[in-house]
Amino acid sequence: QVQLVESGGGLVQAGGSLRLACAASGRTYGTFAMAWFRQAPGKERAFVGAHHWIGGNTYYADSAKGRFSISRDVAKNTVYLQMNSLKPEDTAVYYCAAGRLWPSSNQGAYDYWGQGTQVTISS
Repeated sequence: QVQLVESGGGLVQAGGSLRLACAASGRTYGTFAMAWFRQAPGKERAFVGAHHWIGGNTYYADSAKGRFSISRDVAKNTVYLQMNSLKPEDTAVYYCAAGRLWPSSNQGAYDYWGQGTQVTISS
């Protein structure tokens, strides 16, 4: 089993920045695809971006390109989602996910999920 714990959510004004963290623990060996999804009120969960833990590759949804970036701290077994130039439409619960398929923007490809962290952007 792999445990994922997100942190860093909060309330920010439009144009501001936030950095979310996803700390992984447990039997992480072989679980090399780390992804971020988000679910806005009344909408389906949507892919934000993914990171290959071993190769370091990343790719993003069109909505995230140019504003969001994913990085990692290997020593802390943590993946980060840096979000800049935030907009009210970025308001959502953000989830971290882990799996073994790469690349994939499909939430069904991910085996483990965090509990989510709320991000609210005020206008």
